Amino acid sequence: MNEELQALQDKIVVMLRTVYDPEIPVNIYDLGMIYDVDVDDYNNVAIEMTFTSPSCPAADFILMDVQMKVESIEEVNKVDVNLTFDPPWDRSMMSEEALLELGMM
Repeated sequence: MNEELQALQDKIVVMLRTVYDPEIPVNIYDLGMIYDVDVDDYNNVAIEMTFTSPSCPAADFILMDVQMKVESIEEVNKVDVNLTFDPPWDRSMMSEEALLELGMM
């Protein structure tokens, strides 16, 4: 991966760490809800993500927040957020920081 692409990936991760589920005091990246971030040669971004539950009441808000925040990065041209429930989310996907923050470790 070239340096410019890595720098953009890093900016995207920083931005994703500012997105929170309103019911959980941990960002969606550390919760393990982001499965993949792919940036193509034209700086189009495809994000594959999930929710902790298929019936998440804040789903629309979170999806819109991800879209808007990643699109706000100057180098990004287009953002496509894909929601999946395969594999289903479970707590093993959480970072150590998230587990500590939620008192699960």
